[in-house]
Amino acid sequence: MSPAHSIRSTASVLSPGVGRSPVATPASKEKWIGCLVGQCIGDAVGAPVEGLPPKDCKRHAEKVLRQGLLDDTFLGQSRFGQYTDDSQLARELLLGLTEHGRLDVADYAARITRLFMSGEVVGAGKATAEVARRLASGVAPDEAGIAAPSAGNGSAMRAAPIGLWYADDPSALIAAAREQSRITHQDVRCAAGAVAVAGAVALSLRGRPIVTEPFLAELSEWVRCIDQTVAFDVYQISSWVTLSPDAAVTFMARAGLCPGFDGEWAGISGYVVPSVLWSLYSFLRSPDDFVQTIETAVAVGGDVDTTAAMAGAMSGAYLSVSALPQTLCERLTDQGRWGFAELTALAGQAHAAWQDRSSK
Repeated sequence: MSPAHSIRSTASVLSPGVGRSPVATPASKEKWIGCLVGQCIGDAVGAPVEGLPPKDCKRHAEKVLRQGLLDDTFLGQSRFGQYTDDSQLARELLLGLTEHGRLDVADYAARITRLFMSGEVVGAGKATAEVARRLASGVAPDEAGIAAPSAGNGSAMRAAPIGLWYADDPSALIAAAREQSRITHQDVRCAAGAVAVAGAVALSLRGRPIVTEPFLAELSEWVRCIDQTVAFDVYQISSWVTLSPDAAVTFMARAGLCPGFDGEWAGISGYVVPSVLWSLYSFLRSPDDFVQTIETAVAVGGDVDTTAAMAGAMSGAYLSVSALPQTLCERLTDQGRWGFAELTALAGQAHAAWQDRSSK
């Protein structure tokens, strides 16, 4: 299927079992705020130890989340609370959805380009940075994405706003998650990962207690519309979620990898499948405890800003902003801008725009 395949035609090839499925009650503004701020908190907690081995990440998670020691000194010139491109790109996606009332691929591609070309991006992923250069040189959004088999998590990490905006319409959610993914990552596994993250956010908004098996059964059905193998891995979490993190990581760290693959990452790599699986595991292992979710996501080691960002978005959407640690909320920043107050205002504006759209 061509990368230029439209959102309208994408929806037409979805599984017959995936139709419009309204949320039980309209999700509150506080849940939308919780999703965006929760993502930024997870990202900011994981960022200082991204790429480090589990022992260092565990120590850092304990220090920040349990002892409340928010030390700036080891970050050089960055203040603790700085989040990375994971959340910057999610924020830009939500801004675009709010402005246009839908996913506008050209607009979002332009936002990605501006963020990278202005030098504002923090912790840029190599694939997305390369795509931004291509877009800036005039390559069309449906041609700029990194081709398979490159399958990083760069399009899944930013997909949470799709889950907010299309929570009442799974077919549109699946289509939009795939279309925003293709701008930078053309491998189908990346699109499947984006659907998994957006779908988990949408399911978390329903206001019902999380029951792991039916949650994953519905989510994997949505992912199956994109890629059956990733969908199977998503459903497998129902067997892994009762395992300890040390046991679970032995299964998830290599999920979807070719036999004999020998990567350099300790913990969870930046490959889309294990990072999305670990974020889901972290959330579903402790759905009623935001701090524990982030601690699990970070302590594993590896690409922990991303695993914690995705898990934080899911947890924040489920628990609402009131469940997030106030001290961490107050420290959020993007180079002196886009702190807690601004993020709260954006999520509130987006929720109001969504309500207006839904009432028409």
